[in-house]
Amino acid sequence: MQDLNIQNLLTNDSKMRIIQEIVPGKQITIAHVIANPDKVLYKKLGLNPEIDYSKGAIGIITMSPSETAIIAGDIAIKTSGAEIGFVDRFSGTLIVTGSVSEVETSLKAVLDYTEEKLKFTVCDITRT
Repeated sequence: MQDLNIQNLLTNDSKMRIIQEIVPGKQITIAHVIANPDKVLYKKLGLNPEIDYSKGAIGIITMSPSETAIIAGDIAIKTSGAEIGFVDRFSGTLIVTGSVSEVETSLKAVLDYTEEKLKFTVCDITRT
């Protein structure tokens, strides 16, 4: 069956065309806290360079459906002193910054809300 699918993707001039599909589901796929990241990571991500790097953290969450990132951003900033570093309603990505405890609190609040109220499947929060 897999060979048939690949063969069907070949065009007349033998170039392969790849189609990306998103499977609908209600899920948080990544929830990660980066504690005390190197300042270059803030700069590469386009985040606020005024952060106290020695006490700062970056939180990353990805979710589907992607529009949920808007709700998650609202929850994240209302439940702690964390700030939104980036939110993308098209990819379902939310990045928050703040102290380690602020970032952890905001990620936990997002996971709790989406699991309990929106009936999402959620992952554990991981840390580095």
